[in-house]
Amino acid sequence: MAECCRLSLKIRDLLEEKKVSCSLRQFYSGKALLEADGKFDLIFLDILMDGMDGMETAGRLRERGGRSLLVFVSSSRDYVFDAYDVEAFQYLVKPVDERKLRRVLLRALTKMEHSSGEFLIVNKGRERRKLFLDDVFYFEIRGRVIEAHGMEGVFSYYGQIGFLENSLREKGFFRCHKSYLVNLKHVDSYGRQELLLDNGERLGIAKRRQEEFGREILQFMKREGGIL
Repeated sequence: MAECCRLSLKIRDLLEEKKVSCSLRQFYSGKALLEADGKFDLIFLDILMDGMDGMETAGRLRERGGRSLLVFVSSSRDYVFDAYDVEAFQYLVKPVDERKLRRVLLRALTKMEHSSGEFLIVNKGRERRKLFLDDVFYFEIRGRVIEAHGMEGVFSYYGQIGFLENSLREKGFFRCHKSYLVNLKHVDSYGRQELLLDNGERLGIAKRRQEEFGREILQFMKREGGIL
């Protein structure tokens, strides 16, 4: 409990130094966090907690569709690779170095500013749809029809994949195949010829795009998270 309070004070001081207004809440169990009202932009989770541990708590948050940035705090590096399974933003080892904490907070603020609410407006006949980019797994082209595969299913509309590719080039999307424009955020793993998305779907990687895809996904992973 005392450690939680110390970390909370450090976070508050660093945010106030950057003149970032914030509301901080402390929870002393995974159960209390899951039962709390409201949504959180950034969550610091200790992995070793009484009752439900931090990793299980994170898993349940993701099962609910929660997209909060998760930063794990632990005295051990043993859970680093497990953190990828719940799309952890960062993994900090205790005792938390203040310089590293500062870097994590600055990167988290940048990410929230640039990706929290970006969307496309697409048309199909008289129907207009707002597609939040974070919720799209990939776009698929079928002739003149583009299919947006997302968390709410598939939405089809008329469009040009080339135009869409150019529009989303700096938004974390990559044309891994002539038929697929994939959201790198949802790539769970990949090989030379195919990738696995976090929804369980597999997409092919065109031979001539394999090398570029490898560079893009590594750069994306460095920008979005990593191990300190």
